[in-house]
Amino acid sequence: MNSSPRIQIDTLLHCRWIVPIVPAATVLEQHSIAIHQGRISAILPTATARDTYQADGEFTLDRHALMPGLINTHGHAAMALLRGIADDQALHDWLQETIWPLESRWVSADFVYHGTQLAIAEMLRGGTTCFADMYFFPDACARAAMDSHIRVQLAAPVFDFPSAWGNDAEDYIHKATLLHDQFRHSDLVSTAFGPHAPYTVADAPLRKIVMLAEELDMPIHMHVHETAQEVNDALSTSGQRPLQRLAELGLLSPRLLCVHATQLLEGEIADLAAAGVHVVHCPESNMKLASGSCPVDKLMKAGINVALGTDGAASNNDLDMFSELRTAALLAKLVAGDACALPAFKALEMATLAGARALGLAADIGSLEIGKAADIIAVDLSALNCLPVYQPISQLVYSTQASQVSHVWVGGKLRLQNGQLQGMAVQAIQEQVMHWQGKLKSST
Repeated sequence: MNSSPRIQIDTLLHCRWIVPIVPAATVLEQHSIAIHQGRISAILPTATARDTYQADGEFTLDRHALMPGLINTHGHAAMALLRGIADDQALHDWLQETIWPLESRWVSADFVYHGTQLAIAEMLRGGTTCFADMYFFPDACARAAMDSHIRVQLAAPVFDFPSAWGNDAEDYIHKATLLHDQFRHSDLVSTAFGPHAPYTVADAPLRKIVMLAEELDMPIHMHVHETAQEVNDALSTSGQRPLQRLAELGLLSPRLLCVHATQLLEGEIADLAAAGVHVVHCPESNMKLASGSCPVDKLMKAGINVALGTDGAASNNDLDMFSELRTAALLAKLVAGDACALPAFKALEMATLAGARALGLAADIGSLEIGKAADIIAVDLSALNCLPVYQPISQLVYSTQASQVSHVWVGGKLRLQNGQLQGMAVQAIQEQVMHWQGKLKSST
């Protein structure tokens, strides 16, 4: 036994398994994680950890797998308030006949703050520790994230047309740069440009976004080739597929996150790969809106980084990343006609490290490595639906339910303990949701 004094740290986690994501497909048994000042200071066998460290908080999770917090790489958090209000419609009708009219009437800073609170509570409860958000009043979203201590990347939306948050593309872009200035030193909040889609933003503002993104070192987050109708409409009006136009405008680069990408030709996949573009796959929303299927297997074989998102709760209808990664794994096999497509570990990587890479945050999050932020979740694999456990990675992808997440830490701060949210007034959130439900219901 070591006779030297034990090292004082903030938190020590002992568990049955650790799935660190890096190295790939690794599972560590009977290991522990030492956390100090919000970062991982060691990953080591539990017997050694008990002998080496003395912690202010110590957790023994002997039925659990520890893994990085899930990263929801695309969504519209405040749209949680629109969950179930417009089901079973095609995307074009869903947006133009229901969602956009409701947003025009009701969206405000309060709407966004309260809707984002609801979304954050759901996401933390299901093991998500970082999310990318594209929605109006992103400063209100940032306030909700900071109040709840969860990471967010704000993709400040850009449209050609006015909304409650902006007047035109120039106004939206200006507000995006102000948002970047406001949060550039934040530990929890990062920023991106969020031009909504090729069909809602003209050439001139897109060129300006490319220039500013390079100057400010910001990602560009955009819905691209979401549906066949989007592509066909572009061909009929301009004679170009949207990706061809984006390429000519200089958008194809490692800064670009193409969300959905369900309609891709072989040459377009090659172009995305050559440019280092990221793709964000939202399988459940795409299935619900019958938007199409992202060719995940082809993209990965081409070397493209593919991350995972839920999209908004208005078109999913939940923010459950465990459900999303299971759907992604199964759908990829069906689309490819190959049971070997998107194996379990790659699906888990999509929901963690691939998301961090897409957001430009992989130096800090996405895997459990010494020096990285302690964004960690504990998943109880003793539930009946997960027994017996032969391969923990298989259970995490194909069997686990979000309710099995028992503990969540973001930057070493405990946000969920034994399934109970910490520091969030759940009853007050529920009351605000009911308030907004009454308003929205009166409009439908």
